[in-house]
Amino acid sequence: MYSGGINVRRKKLNIVLASVLLATMALTGCNSQGSAPAQNTNNQASGGSTGGSSGGGEKILIATQSPLSGSQSAIGDAIKTGAGFAIELRKEEFKKLGFDLQLFPQDDQADPKMGVSNAEMLVANPDVLGVVGHFNTGVAIPSSVKYESGSLVMVSPANSGVTLTEEGKKTVHRICARDDAQGPKGAKYAKEELGVTSVFLIHDKTAYGQGLVDQVKAQFEKDGVKVLGYEGVNQGEKDYNFVVNTAVASNPDLIYFGGIYPEAGIIIKQAKEKGYQGKFMGGDGIDSPDLLKIAGDAAVGVYLTALAGDAKQTEEGRKWAEEYEKVMGKKPGTYSDYAFESANVILNGIVAATQANGGKKPTREQILEQVHNTKEYQGKFVKVTFDEKGDNKYADVFVYKFEKEGTSFIGKAE
Repeated sequence: MYSGGINVRRKKLNIVLASVLLATMALTGCNSQGSAPAQNTNNQASGGSTGGSSGGGEKILIATQSPLSGSQSAIGDAIKTGAGFAIELRKEEFKKLGFDLQLFPQDDQADPKMGVSNAEMLVANPDVLGVVGHFNTGVAIPSSVKYESGSLVMVSPANSGVTLTEEGKKTVHRICARDDAQGPKGAKYAKEELGVTSVFLIHDKTAYGQGLVDQVKAQFEKDGVKVLGYEGVNQGEKDYNFVVNTAVASNPDLIYFGGIYPEAGIIIKQAKEKGYQGKFMGGDGIDSPDLLKIAGDAAVGVYLTALAGDAKQTEEGRKWAEEYEKVMGKKPGTYSDYAFESANVILNGIVAATQANGGKKPTREQILEQVHNTKEYQGKFVKVTFDEKGDNKYADVFVYKFEKEGTSFIGKAE
């Protein structure tokens, strides 16, 4: 009886150990590709690309980082799908080189902590060879510290905050203009073309919003435009009457807002409801059709500076937009075109690095060198030559005006 009991217990122990071993093997298999943390479940790409293997060669992942949820998701999705369109058009080219090219989109939620968490995951995944993003400068700056540690090249279609490329990081690049170009050019346009002599300044306390307003303020003061107020608001609130009341009471020719469209829409609407008759202007952060949804008719006549021109101004641009909609299943949005160009700059760098590496999959360092040395790249919408800081010497600033059906293109801001 006693020895038989030992045998039974041994059999039970063996069964338990075998179950533990099988579970461990399964977990190891799940993590063998350097998968994302649990919160990064949004790896489905527009146009059918995914973070999973689809066969056909060594995997290359191009990541995007932008807000895919929350109030800023309209622009975040436009960035994701813009990069995805470039990848879809070049899949066959990379297949011939022996690579399975895929989009690997991440939701940074316009949150620095999430951006950094995503960046850590991307750096840890050896298949990720480039990042298109971010939208928010306040997210891009801390995330770029992680990219730098892993020699993972980043090309931004939208980050305009000056500090981003002033910190000496080799991995950081952008094809758009900086706020020390956008702010002064917007202020000059307001004075010279709109006849503005007084302004009330509002910002959203972010690295982007306050940084832009500071540039605008300096130019207005230089040009003799009277600054009647300078106030900050918190993102995500539903009522800004405490600032709007002050702004309207000062009776400025112009209210200028540095921030993103959800807050801008509320401020514009509340100012109009209080009888404000002056003009309103913002930076590229308010460049979204959703501004009209939030502010309604109050948004009509609002001016904005943008870092990308209107793709539909040329026949080539209109054809590109039609093909984009066919492939991606949606119309291009704000920064879709610059995300497309940013992805192509990275893809060109990978191709050049592959050729220099004898046809083998290049290292991140080799890709970084090629991207950083991009000279005279002529895209469909922008020309790119990076300086030592990673800024594009051909970047421009443009002016738009909101109408009932969307924005109308005015022209380049000089």
